[in-house]
Amino acid sequence: MKDFKRIFLIVMDSVGIGEAPDAKSFNDAGADTLGHIAERMNGLNMPNMGQLGLSNIREIQGVEQAEKPKAHYTKMQEDSNGKDTMTGHWEIMGLNIQKPFRTFPDGFPDELISDIEAKTGRKVIGNKPASGTAIIEELGQEQLKTGALIVYTSADPVLQIAAHEDVVPLDELYQICEIVRELTLDEKYMVGRVIARPFVGEPGHFERTANRHDYALKPFGRTVMNELEEADYDVVALGKISDIYDGEGITKAIRTSDNADGMTKLVDSMAENFTGLNFLNLVDFDAKYGHRRDPEGYGQALEAFDERLPEVLNRLNEDDLLIITADHGNDPIHHGTDHTREYVPLLIYHTGIASGNELPLRKTFADIGATVADNFAIKMPEHGKSFLNDIK
Repeated sequence: MKDFKRIFLIVMDSVGIGEAPDAKSFNDAGADTLGHIAERMNGLNMPNMGQLGLSNIREIQGVEQAEKPKAHYTKMQEDSNGKDTMTGHWEIMGLNIQKPFRTFPDGFPDELISDIEAKTGRKVIGNKPASGTAIIEELGQEQLKTGALIVYTSADPVLQIAAHEDVVPLDELYQICEIVRELTLDEKYMVGRVIARPFVGEPGHFERTANRHDYALKPFGRTVMNELEEADYDVVALGKISDIYDGEGITKAIRTSDNADGMTKLVDSMAENFTGLNFLNLVDFDAKYGHRRDPEGYGQALEAFDERLPEVLNRLNEDDLLIITADHGNDPIHHGTDHTREYVPLLIYHTGIASGNELPLRKTFADIGATVADNFAIKMPEHGKSFLNDIK
């Protein structure tokens, strides 16, 4: 018998809450995404997250601690060996990844670039770590003239391909990414995601479009989502969730254009009658502000999320459960442009909570997946410990 009919899981992509115990081994000593943003903003205006218990996890400047938190609260520590989006999300759904994905600080090997050119019939330019907007400004005009593919990476295990939509039509760009996805499945590359990055406009005024598409590896094992789908429960994926899991265990996928659209799509989906999991990723925190080391923009995005939160809380039924967390950190005050190895917040809310309690520290993100599995009485994941009995 299930305790909650619907579980809404929001991942605030990259919203870490302080360095993890092993942060030093990831070159992330001192990382503190929420703390540093709050300091830079002279306090964050997030009253709704405050009422749920955000500052009860640890004090965040500007966010008042709740005397009676509306949610149960704690923080989680990542157990997998990594700090990327896929590792974090896969662990949330019950996996444990000990072989990290590769990053390419010097660009991709010549052999791979030659294979891409041979298989796609287009030359490659770029092939270096770069900001997506910066490399388009740098090489966009050449791409327009030659039709070459702008290939670049970041501090993440990703291979990104940018092309003007008027020069490389979307269908062709997506097909190219599928070809490159196949080329990078080899263990010697271990690329987590191949990402289509189409853009439009003229030199000096290029703009990336919302037609981004991610081509991820399939999870390295069955996740809780696979078990839900097999047991005929609904698994609704909002934002880039479907890409992160390569469609595995998903019964309905809904794309979003940004955080605001993600919240709108979430609120819209709450009006639907379903039984199972609704899983949303809010990517702007990470992609637009964390990697670009923009603490002010990040802080404004956090405050905008907080403003929308009552729309979600007010639409929850008595048999609904809301879980808010993150998948890693991305401290915009930290060195470089990489993710940061941090604890992530965990807030658990339902209408039956009179006053929220502090839960024990979670030693793995997989505790969320174990709780979801426990709730719907499906096969439990190999990793994670359910906290279902602690939140009723």
